[in-house]
Amino acid sequence: MARAKTTYTCAECGGQSPQWQGQCPHCKAWNTLSEGPTEQGGGGGNRFAALAGTTGRLQALSDLKPREVSRIPTGIEEFDRVLGGGLVPGGVVLIGGDPGIGKSTLLLQALSILAANESAIYVSGEESGEQVALRSRRLQLDPGRLEMLPEINLERILATLKNARPTIAVIDSIQTVYSEVLQSAPGSVAQVRECAAQLTRFAKQSGTTLIMVGHVTKDGTLAGPRVLEHIVDTVLYFEGDTHSSFRLIRAFKNRFGAVNELGVFAMTDRGLRGVSNPSAIFLSQHSQQVSGSCVLVTQEGTRPLLVEIQALVDGAQSPNPRRLGVGIEQNRLAMLLAVLHRHAGIVCFDQDVFVNAVGGVRISEPAADLAILLAIVSSLRSRALPRSLAVFGEVGLAGEIRPAPRGQDRLKEAAKLGFSAAIIPKANAPKRAPEGMRVIAVERIEEAIEQARGLEA
Repeated sequence: MARAKTTYTCAECGGQSPQWQGQCPHCKAWNTLSEGPTEQGGGGGNRFAALAGTTGRLQALSDLKPREVSRIPTGIEEFDRVLGGGLVPGGVVLIGGDPGIGKSTLLLQALSILAANESAIYVSGEESGEQVALRSRRLQLDPGRLEMLPEINLERILATLKNARPTIAVIDSIQTVYSEVLQSAPGSVAQVRECAAQLTRFAKQSGTTLIMVGHVTKDGTLAGPRVLEHIVDTVLYFEGDTHSSFRLIRAFKNRFGAVNELGVFAMTDRGLRGVSNPSAIFLSQHSQQVSGSCVLVTQEGTRPLLVEIQALVDGAQSPNPRRLGVGIEQNRLAMLLAVLHRHAGIVCFDQDVFVNAVGGVRISEPAADLAILLAIVSSLRSRALPRSLAVFGEVGLAGEIRPAPRGQDRLKEAAKLGFSAAIIPKANAPKRAPEGMRVIAVERIEEAIEQARGLEA
């Protein structure tokens, strides 16, 4: 088979070159040329001439009738939650995560369930069919009609998928697939971009649901071109410490559902199992009350979670006190300490401050501010907060406590788990507090600290 011609296109100006160069001959930018297949049909002028006289059909937006998107449940409740209810026909899902985190295990479990009613193909580019079969046996799965394709050649993969027309197909992983059209090695930017584009085009034309596994870099981002995340419909990230049995799946993009949804799993000897009460893994079990601990009610998508925030404040042993946050933004921690000093008169400039979110969860929403500050004050004063206290609220630079979204849902979740007191922003104060819960609404950070002092054990 004759190799198709390739060309190198500049990412800055779009100029083309027949061979790779360190500097673009057109705009003189460095290291911007990437490989791609040569377009057929001649130069740009000829292409535009061929399109002359043809137009697309315009449609009035008001005349278009939206239709309900049908879903294919995977049979794994936590996975369906993150996907927005299940897989969408013709949808393309990209899931990334660290090596050994459980991506292939989860997908093999899902396909084994789906294969009972749907045609499914597992394309493995990293493992042989025997290795996948061994894992399936170890997990005690019933593969049913699930079919395997150990292959990394894109053209052969597409030919097989077009002949089989499966309902669901998994590509594990996109970085191992290569196209004969390109000369670069598998995993290169050009190969990943071209293979992902061809597979996505097939999924949209055939209606096959496609799930692609992606590698991540040492920074935790998906390897390959950024366009990879743009062309797919859903982007999921697998998170968790390999030394812990718990895993988190977070949705960062979803054209068919809500983003920032969170699925919680526990790794067992029989694969990944959904955690019905994820708040339990983010709360420490202390035999006695300890200072520096405060329970935060955070929101992940539509799910409220209770997470324990731990703080340790200790005398600095160097001229430059340390500010370290695990699971929270370090810059926000420095800002909150400045607000604490300016508006509450509590000084930490000569103290090392360490803050940790229990369970390895990452908290990015500002509603964690109040819990962080109360944990810091509790550690600094060596006075424990009640175990039954839950907190949420954003702290502004002027010391005001701002409301958090879905405050009612947060309070209901805390009350359901047995918390009897809550310090919340005044704007989130309910007309009627949940049964058995005392709700303390505050407007300023100094007021919140005073109210917490009255509750200290």
